[in-house]
Amino acid sequence: MEKRVLLVDGMALLFRAFYATAMSGYFMVNSKGIPTNAVHGFTRHLLTATNHFQPTHVVCCWDMGSHTFRNDLFDGYKANRSAPPEELIPQFDLVKEVTEAMDIPNIGIKGFEADDCIGTLARAYQEDSEVLILTGDRDILQLLDERVKVVLMKKGVGNYDIYHTERFVEEHGIQPLQMIELKAMMGDSSDNYPGVRGIGEKTALKLLHTHGSLEAILENLDSLTKAQRTKFETDLDMVHLSRQLAEINCETEAFCDLVDAVFQPNRERIIEKFNELEFKRIEQLV
Repeated sequence: MEKRVLLVDGMALLFRAFYATAMSGYFMVNSKGIPTNAVHGFTRHLLTATNHFQPTHVVCCWDMGSHTFRNDLFDGYKANRSAPPEELIPQFDLVKEVTEAMDIPNIGIKGFEADDCIGTLARAYQEDSEVLILTGDRDILQLLDERVKVVLMKKGVGNYDIYHTERFVEEHGIQPLQMIELKAMMGDSSDNYPGVRGIGEKTALKLLHTHGSLEAILENLDSLTKAQRTKFETDLDMVHLSRQLAEINCETEAFCDLVDAVFQPNRERIIEKFNELEFKRIEQLV
């Protein structure tokens, strides 16, 4: 039977779960006074996905602090992000205890984002496994490959938007890797880098369709409209920098032997952890 590896973007699931209930001020505080809403929601998302996709192996990837090599490249990277809410902070360690109870390896490298670990592992595993990446972050679509699919979580629990390379090309008219060049031009407001100011997604896509690559666009600035050429010339350094910021690093030292990631959860051990955290209504998912 072919191996099917589920790579989980732990941060994406945890934050999604937190804000789903936090908006109404519901933090699910247990008898020890610890908020558990994010961990509870994360666990529901994760177990629902493993039941749905039936992976043979599962690995969970995490950010390790907010400072990464991208901050060294650009001071403003993610500078618009506020500190995590205080109710979420104790849940960062707690959620890893839950994944450990499920015998799911937790992978993260200081100085890199969870995306970089996911990219590195996806490249390694795709040689002899089908890889599914579970996330809510569309940036990861650049990792799509013949044996790599991206499962985007939609509103609610258990609703998925599944992307493979063919679908991406059909919708955007470019290859998944060209998403890096697209973002280099249009920037990313959520990550706080500008790209080429005044060039939006529509124009950036049109230029990629016409010229084929960012390099070709920059080599043929004379063929652009006067306004477009001026924008590129003004932000030439920033477009190169934005490209570096947009690219997921698939050559980190992230490593996890698949032998350690076999998904055979011990129900008794998991229920014990749920009881310790005073979780309700999710035992049936195990």
